[in-house]
Amino acid sequence: MELRTKWCSSLVKVLPAKEPESVPYRSGTALRGEVFSFQLAYRPVDFNLAEIHIEIESELKKHISVRRVNLVPAEYTGSAFDDDYISRDPGLYPDLLSELEDNAVEAICNQWRSLWFKVGVPKNCKPGKYRIDVTLSVQIPGAEEQTIRKKMSFTLEVLNAQLPPQKLINTHWFHTDCLAVYYRIDVFSEEYWRIVGNFMKSAAEHGINMILTPLFTPPLDTMPGTERPTVQLVDVTRKKGRYSFGFRKLERWIELAEKCGIRYFEISHLFTQWGAKFTPKIMAKVDGAEKRIFGWDVESDSREYTEFLDAFLPELIAFLRKHGLQNKVYFHCSDEPSQQHLESYEKASALLRRHLEGFKIMDALSNVDFYKNGIIRTPVPSEAHLEEFLAAGMQERWTYYCCGPTVTYSNRFIHMPSSRNRILGAQMYYYDVEGFLHWGFNFYFSRLSRYPIDPYKCTDSGCAFPAGDPFLVYPGKGGRPEDSIRYEVFREGLQDQRAMQLLETKMPREKILRELDKLSPGGKMSMENYPRGEKNMLAVRAKINRLIQKHFT
Repeated sequence: MELRTKWCSSLVKVLPAKEPESVPYRSGTALRGEVFSFQLAYRPVDFNLAEIHIEIESELKKHISVRRVNLVPAEYTGSAFDDDYISRDPGLYPDLLSELEDNAVEAICNQWRSLWFKVGVPKNCKPGKYRIDVTLSVQIPGAEEQTIRKKMSFTLEVLNAQLPPQKLINTHWFHTDCLAVYYRIDVFSEEYWRIVGNFMKSAAEHGINMILTPLFTPPLDTMPGTERPTVQLVDVTRKKGRYSFGFRKLERWIELAEKCGIRYFEISHLFTQWGAKFTPKIMAKVDGAEKRIFGWDVESDSREYTEFLDAFLPELIAFLRKHGLQNKVYFHCSDEPSQQHLESYEKASALLRRHLEGFKIMDALSNVDFYKNGIIRTPVPSEAHLEEFLAAGMQERWTYYCCGPTVTYSNRFIHMPSSRNRILGAQMYYYDVEGFLHWGFNFYFSRLSRYPIDPYKCTDSGCAFPAGDPFLVYPGKGGRPEDSIRYEVFREGLQDQRAMQLLETKMPREKILRELDKLSPGGKMSMENYPRGEKNMLAVRAKINRLIQKHFT
């Protein structure tokens, strides 16, 4: 009986049936203020029903946390693949990061599993090399009790430079109705606000600094003719044909978000998805009775909705200006319109622009005609179409990905290698991207919100999207999120972008871009062409850190 171990970078996904194929990894470098992660893979050989205890000794001990990496199901893995996947097959993959109980994990006989170490390097950390000594010990029960004790060391070098603040505006859509349904709580109850705050705080800690703000229940991923649970932040009253509005809940939302570290607010879509043809679900107290006044049964260009927006938007704008948010708010018209929706989207967008002078309207869309024709000024194109929009003169540089692309480009499905997730940070630096959008922070419904799912058992919204696409966090006990590998690695990508921006204060941007080109296949980085695999992705950050060390000593 023995306990086999292997140090691994954060970019390795340790599968139970085979020894991880990792580059030798016993040391790393980080900037002050950075979150640095690494793993210890372990395999109990020929013993079971025992606990493996973990002890840490290090000057950085109080800044180090350890979690176990759990397997989750990936039932639907997509319909198109390239060679840069862990596997195309459905199965169990490492993703969920869970807190340890009593600093121990259960031994699982003859399976490789891993521990996830996270070091929150203090901003005032003294530069230098820090040993992190880890001891695993296990008492194996049986007729002849046996004790295994194994000690290993990892070295983290902290460089003499501090990671700068994040410039990127980063939003992952925050679905509070999913939280209310999963935790079985009433929307706007005190428990609701507590749980929302927990998830907001986690988002901000991971570089998500913009929050989808549901003035009205967002008309997203909703089957036509149906509705999602009401999470409307604005109180609407209609009395004798006249509207009035209450912003108390919205005010509380903003205060909570800012307290948690959120800096920007993304107003939920004011027209339905895929073409802006209908109105979002809006509840109102009409002559004393609560009722739905807008939804799938009301066309977007109806006189009733035009009159509603004419009454509502001026009051909302006054509220936002009163709270000093005019430069921190983005509006949405309709999500992912295509060429066939150009006319209906143009009408809806024009209606909003009448009232939103000085405010930005952005939408995820990938048909460049919307931008060329001046219908939208802040488009958010898919990463696969980013260069097309840049060639058309796009001013504010945003991009997104979601359930695609599934081939060639970066993404972060559960069954993709983590290097393909992390590289996006370097790509966003390369293209000077200012904003990133993803639709799934915590979407715990099926496709089109037909029924709730258990994210611990279903990671694909009912075999609708490639596994992992609908959410980054799991709804843990006590109303607190549990992280995923994908969540932590995406933050590492954002830190890579920030490190490159730091280097730019000492080195011309053009030279940094040339270094990225040298590390890319064929000597040229792009959204399609980039360093692939753990070794090559680690080489990108190692090169940046060496240059930082050279210029900041």
